Amino acid sequence: MGFGFNTNCYLRTIFPSFGALMPEIKSSLHLSGGLVTLVTTLPILCLGIFAPLAPKLSEKLGIEKTILFVMIVLVVGIILRGVGKTEDGTILAGGAISIINVLLPSIIKRDFPEIIGLMSGLYAMALLGGAAFSAGITIPLEHIFNNSWTLAITMWAIPAGGAIVFWLFQSPKHIIKNHQTVPNVSGLWQCKLAWHITIFMVLQSMSSFTIFAWFALFLRDRGISSLEASLVVSISILLQTVASFVAPLIATKLKHQSWFNIAVVIMTLIGFLGCLIAPLKLIWLWSIILGIGQGALTSISMALIIFRSENTHVAAKLSSMVQTVGFGLGAFGPLIIGFVYRSPNHFLLVEVVFILIFLGLIYFGFKAGKDLYVSADVN
Repeated sequence: MGFGFNTNCYLRTIFPSFGALMPEIKSSLHLSGGLVTLVTTLPILCLGIFAPLAPKLSEKLGIEKTILFVMIVLVVGIILRGVGKTEDGTILAGGAISIINVLLPSIIKRDFPEIIGLMSGLYAMALLGGAAFSAGITIPLEHIFNNSWTLAITMWAIPAGGAIVFWLFQSPKHIIKNHQTVPNVSGLWQCKLAWHITIFMVLQSMSSFTIFAWFALFLRDRGISSLEASLVVSISILLQTVASFVAPLIATKLKHQSWFNIAVVIMTLIGFLGCLIAPLKLIWLWSIILGIGQGALTSISMALIIFRSENTHVAAKLSSMVQTVGFGLGAFGPLIIGFVYRSPNHFLLVEVVFILIFLGLIYFGFKAGKDLYVSADVN
């Protein structure tokens, strides 16, 4: 699983790295407001569109070989984005990330059933740690490379390429698993609890990916310099990394996660609204609250897939369902914000949208936190 964490560190680098340089990319490629919205939305759409492929590929190739293959695709996608082929590169990178996202929770359920809370926390921590590093270092990289945003983006292919080497050594250990009969899992799409978890993921994705894509721009539009905005975002995501590790550990010790879910939702909303409307001298306070809340919210939304699954086969199918719908519909978050942000009262409209999203998160977070397994037939 250490290989999984190594991989996971680079899964979300493409989101904040691109968002941090969005004004420069927009100017360089002469992107319209609509194309900017498309570029920020396309990666999340890909997460939903390609998620159903993950169980099918893993059944044919095995989990490890599948991840090795899509890591290669991820590197190609990052390079294409870096040379200006944003749509093609985003589709490849987003598709690769989608498949890996689906498969890693099933590895946790399969290999670490006794320490799910710890491994779920490490999983989320690696995911957000890579995003934090990307958010903080992309603009300094651009300055190092003489204001070349293309080189700053392309550099993220190097660590992702390094992860491929680790999976080359990991994949042969599980070749024998490819020949085992894979049970058929059905009934999840008729299960209310599965839908509660899924809609919780939809709304969490809307908020999370909107913040990843637009947070730096929000800060810059409030008058904060690009470098300081990058630092604020990076520190906030670093705190997400810590919170994402701790949250599942706390959650596993609770009889159910319903009230815990509500608490982290409210904390995230308070932090975000503070960043948007509070005096700039308090920006660090609100970004810290946002980071802690969002980190816990992100990790618990992923951990619920494992908590509510009775075995690894159910976890794989539930992960596919949750991430297909969750990321597919969650992509409308950045899309909606991209649309309302062009209006004169854009900050007010952003606040209204987020309040509505978080009211939904409170309701479905409570429902998804019940101490039950999803109903599924395994044959």
